[in-house]
Amino acid sequence: MLLSKSRAWAEIDLGRIAHNVEEVRKLIPKQSKIMGIVKANAYGHGDVECARALQACGVDFFGVSSVDEAMHLRMNGIDSKILILGYTPPEHFSQLVKYDLIQTLVDLPYAKKLDAYAQANDCVIQAHAKADTGMNRIGVVVQDETYHIEELFAMYAMKHVHVCGIFSHFSVSDSQDEDDLRYTRHQIELFDRVLADLRAAGVDPGTTHLQNSYGILNYPDLCYDYVRPGLLYMGVTSDDAIKINTDPHFLPILSLKANVTMVKWLHEGDSVSYGRHFRAKRKTKVATVSIGYADGVPRELSNQDFEVLLHGRRVKIIGNICMDQMMLDVTEEDDVKEGDIVTLIGEDGGAIASVDAMSRASHTINNETLTRFSVRLPRIYKKQG
Repeated sequence: MLLSKSRAWAEIDLGRIAHNVEEVRKLIPKQSKIMGIVKANAYGHGDVECARALQACGVDFFGVSSVDEAMHLRMNGIDSKILILGYTPPEHFSQLVKYDLIQTLVDLPYAKKLDAYAQANDCVIQAHAKADTGMNRIGVVVQDETYHIEELFAMYAMKHVHVCGIFSHFSVSDSQDEDDLRYTRHQIELFDRVLADLRAAGVDPGTTHLQNSYGILNYPDLCYDYVRPGLLYMGVTSDDAIKINTDPHFLPILSLKANVTMVKWLHEGDSVSYGRHFRAKRKTKVATVSIGYADGVPRELSNQDFEVLLHGRRVKIIGNICMDQMMLDVTEEDDVKEGDIVTLIGEDGGAIASVDAMSRASHTINNETLTRFSVRLPRIYKKQG
């Protein structure tokens, strides 16, 4: 049950997704389409809600990490194509058929298991082959020293698994380092070699896709059937300090807010929170805020003068962030009271608190920061930008 007023919450502006999708479309060839990556609850934004907004923009293909995520979309009315980008245990192969899902083939032995299941159950399962061009995570290895094109031929030849597409994944498409640029260009060359070898053998590769978000931003001219943006339609990159080769204008769709619960004065020498790491050097006004690390606010932000927004002004977090609460130094702020709204991510009075700043201060990337906002944070959805 979602109460109308919460202690802390995330606001998701679904109306901005259409703008961000158009920014992606401006970058890619006209014949390339968008596969919306909505894994991990759409990086914490809400998988069903984001998928519906993407469908309204003409997106007809979604990527998830697991069969459970795919089933959740299906059970909430998402009828577009869904690719499971990761592993599905054999005991759940039946769900691939029941919910009309496309399974990634993580390697040839796995593909054979899937084919045997489909034969035993008199069905055909849709799949995309994964070509490992250098990520070295899952997929058929197709690299210089080990080029197993014969394993891909075997996948396409299966009778009860229909391989209707193939893809690979960049590992350093975000980097401008010369060695990384060479590595990424070689991944492209290897993927193109695979496609050429399949076609030369009379095999239709099916749907092709390679570019993740940074692949889109830094290698926009590649011409495959689909691109796979995740954070981009949410209006952010992994880190806005990372240089990119294009200049899109994305609008972040998520804001993170919480309430002031009480305000009090400390005397000089008084301490705040666990560990007593903050001690007042003067008479200090402190506001307690109802959000903490169990909500997904990184505890690493403690005791480093990290700022959030209150009344459109920047104020510092003091003391250790607790599981459910944190404290702010509001000595210079007038009329701070219980119920005031603190903005940890988003805009307040023209000032902006970015998820990028939060991620950098906690030594991670936006992908992690956004996905660790917990389920107890209500998501409040806005339909208009």
